[in-house]
Amino acid sequence: MSETGSSPSPARQRRRPLRAVVRSLSTVLIIAGVLLVADALLTVLWQEPISAVIASRNQHRLDGELKRLTALPSPAELRVLEALPSTTRRVAYAAKRLREQAAPGDALGKIVLPTLGKDYVMVAGDDPADLRQGPGVYPDRSLPGEGATTAVAGHRTTYLAPFRDIDQLRPDDRIELRMPYGTFTYAVQGTKIVPPTDLSVIRDAGYDRLVLTACHPLYSAAKRIVVSARLVRMVPTKRISDVADVTIGR
Repeated sequence: MSETGSSPSPARQRRRPLRAVVRSLSTVLIIAGVLLVADALLTVLWQEPISAVIASRNQHRLDGELKRLTALPSPAELRVLEALPSTTRRVAYAAKRLREQAAPGDALGKIVLPTLGKDYVMVAGDDPADLRQGPGVYPDRSLPGEGATTAVAGHRTTYLAPFRDIDQLRPDDRIELRMPYGTFTYAVQGTKIVPPTDLSVIRDAGYDRLVLTACHPLYSAAKRIVVSARLVRMVPTKRISDVADVTIGR
């Protein structure tokens, strides 16, 4: 007569570890799927979360770098400033020196978008490595105060998505660029969509101008959104001029 408490057969014993492995693998796949869906939802509703953490750390580091940054580090440069005849010339000199000395990825200044409630440290350069840190100033463009076009590129869905909502900017909305040598306020002129190959949008226009560029539409690099703004106010730092406020005619 057989015993009711007999041991499992060898075949059944071999199947038990296999079932445990399958269950563990299934659990891992389910968790991975949930995380992927959550990541996709966050990207659609907000921004890509992992790259946002990376960019946030970079921004914190750059903020410290910006606080230590001086556009006029040497007595020789200060003597040059004293010899220049106007505030405009002094500001242009300081901007040119900063542009020439900055390496790709270096902090340059801060961009403030008051109507969108955002501000970010800008870096030199528009390569992918530069834009992972924050909005990047095109290397072949001028800096504020040089009397030409300053062009800034930024992501819309990754790495803090600094330019995600620039399509919401309207004419006369203000944009500030806070540089080590002064604060520059621009009034938005308009927005347009262009092919990614259209470089005419960042050319000099004969006056101090700011251009923001980003991929368009969201989650696509098919086109570029371009926001143009004109300089309306400049406030040099005390190191540049004793003039506290200079208003630019529109």
